[in-house]
Amino acid sequence: MKQVLQNLNSGETNLIDVPVPMPSSGNLLLKTSKSLVSAGTERMLVDFGKSNLIDKALSQPDKVKQVIEKVKTDGVMSTIEAVKTKLDTPLPLGYCNVGCVEESCVEGFSVGDRVVSNGKHAEYVSVPKNLCAKVPDNVDDESAAFTVIGAIALQGIRLIKPSLGETVVVTGLGLIGLVAVQLLRAQGCRVLGIDFDAEKVAIAEQFGVEVVNLSEGQNPLVIADQYSRGRGVDAVLITASTKSNEPIHQAATMCRQRGRIVLVGVVGMEMSRADFYEKELSFQVSCSYGPGRYDPSYEEDGNDYPFGLVRWTEQRNFEAILDMMADGLIDMKPLISHRFKLDEASKAYELISEGKPLGVLLEYPCSENQISERTIDLTPPAFTSSAHSKACLGFIGAGNYASSVLVPAFSATSARLKSISSATGVSSVHVGRKNRIEQATTASDSLLVDEDINALIITTRHNSHAAWIKRGLEAGKHIFVEKPLALNRSELEELSQLYTALDKPPLLMVGFNRRYSPLIEPLAQALKCKSEPVSMVMTVNAGEIPADHWIHDMDVGGGRIIGEGCHFIDLFRYLAKSSIVDVQSKKMDSACGDSVSILLSFENGSVGTVNYLANGNKGFPKERLEVFCGGSIAQVDNFRSLKVFGWPGLKTKRLWRQDKGQSNCTQEFIHAIEQGDSSRLIPFDELCEVANACFDVMDQIS
Repeated sequence: MKQVLQNLNSGETNLIDVPVPMPSSGNLLLKTSKSLVSAGTERMLVDFGKSNLIDKALSQPDKVKQVIEKVKTDGVMSTIEAVKTKLDTPLPLGYCNVGCVEESCVEGFSVGDRVVSNGKHAEYVSVPKNLCAKVPDNVDDESAAFTVIGAIALQGIRLIKPSLGETVVVTGLGLIGLVAVQLLRAQGCRVLGIDFDAEKVAIAEQFGVEVVNLSEGQNPLVIADQYSRGRGVDAVLITASTKSNEPIHQAATMCRQRGRIVLVGVVGMEMSRADFYEKELSFQVSCSYGPGRYDPSYEEDGNDYPFGLVRWTEQRNFEAILDMMADGLIDMKPLISHRFKLDEASKAYELISEGKPLGVLLEYPCSENQISERTIDLTPPAFTSSAHSKACLGFIGAGNYASSVLVPAFSATSARLKSISSATGVSSVHVGRKNRIEQATTASDSLLVDEDINALIITTRHNSHAAWIKRGLEAGKHIFVEKPLALNRSELEELSQLYTALDKPPLLMVGFNRRYSPLIEPLAQALKCKSEPVSMVMTVNAGEIPADHWIHDMDVGGGRIIGEGCHFIDLFRYLAKSSIVDVQSKKMDSACGDSVSILLSFENGSVGTVNYLANGNKGFPKERLEVFCGGSIAQVDNFRSLKVFGWPGLKTKRLWRQDKGQSNCTQEFIHAIEQGDSSRLIPFDELCEVANACFDVMDQIS
């Protein structure tokens, strides 16, 4: 299928072949008929992509600060690569989609239903049920494509809480503004619209709105005063897009005492206290389509808010807009300025970049069913130097870590890279093309039955790891799984029973890469010459992660100790060269609940303390290891430098760039497959030992 993607590095907008998405539980698969290009939002993204690096930096000062902090800790080269990877990642465009249901296991939706959603500009989209709404029979697809835009306007109006007969100003008569004036008129409000564009002002007049044409030099403050009979307007809805602070100042000036101002657009936010103080004005920023927006529980998991407590959610706002279209209370037809076939999408974005079109619709072909196209070819095997390698890989997952680190590391080996899967297909196509992978797919199950593929690389979210490992082992595939091995003891026990029951189990590797770092390997060799127990201290300046991040969901991410702290428990297990016999841990009693101290005791008398801290500063190295043994000390700083104090045979060393061992780790896995030598891989019992130590920590701090 075809999908519109934008390159943030160059600003190019392209129509790309990607696999048809595989809808997850709670999602609908829709075949698109129309989609609306949001001239404001999407033009902003295109303009950002076309700007040079300096302009990009100036427009996002917070990101620049993050880059500077990363340079201090990770080095220049690692930072440059991270920035390039981020800018090179294709961005799917669009959020106003209408189409028919092709696949559904969701209650309330059936195959063939016409549905609006916030789906992308693509022939097929997979959308969560709470972001979809059925289209009434008497609403055509072109009008329905404006539903999401309408919901944005409606949410801003709901925050204003207008009453019958009130005077409301709408500043900015783009798509959202022109829908807003209709909604306000339908609610019995007197409406004044303000804009620089004469064509948009004329459309607003058609809707019965009093207007101010700024291009003709009309004074909005004078006209607003006259329109409100000298009393001041009751409310102002700002739907404009400008860096100027003037819209907010004007809004405050034209409002009556205790008037309301709601910002839907993007404007300068330097406000005068006096403007608001003297009139006791209220100011609020509206969040997109309404309650539920950016809430993973609502949007991704499909958990609706109780109707009696939250009357208007995103989905119910969609329904309200569609009902008003069906009743003839709002009209979207005058907002359509251009129509383009999907194959002409690039022309639509050229138009957006050059001028200020209003409603630009993309029309999709009525082609034969393409659901089978869930796998597409990227690079023919004949063009890959490793077509006859003994290691043939299939990647399940193409997220940030996989695309920026793990897949490139495997691409640098001698392995054949056969296929990569992702939920939407966009990331798998992008990552696949960059790393000589032959196919991209959204049908992850196909990798299990592909006879060429003998090894699976699993980089999905943590709660799926154990299930994929189990299915991979049963299919006779070697497994490399990004940590963790399992999310809880029951999953680990099930895997252990399966693995030990196999006569000749395939290789099973967890991506504990730090033990393979070029700074750790010489330290491990030096410790072999010591007869005394070793004392280790690992300081992890982990930083705080927002409470709503998926890693904190115990059923999905398992928490940060299982998700990341396992790396350092494995590293200590490797350096101690002895079994873990005791685990003691203490969680810091503070608002920052991710700060934990872990004390590990080993059978040979060695001890290790992991201070996993989320209450530090980014200017300090993220990971610092200190090893004490027999009168000698070694310090590894952020896997960039090794400092030695009184340790004969071990030399101080500094790398040009940070190296956490991912390359060596992947090389060892491929070597084990091709040469049949697994001596450098982590034994299965050690993997289970580390997992159980993590579970012990979680039991103690929960």
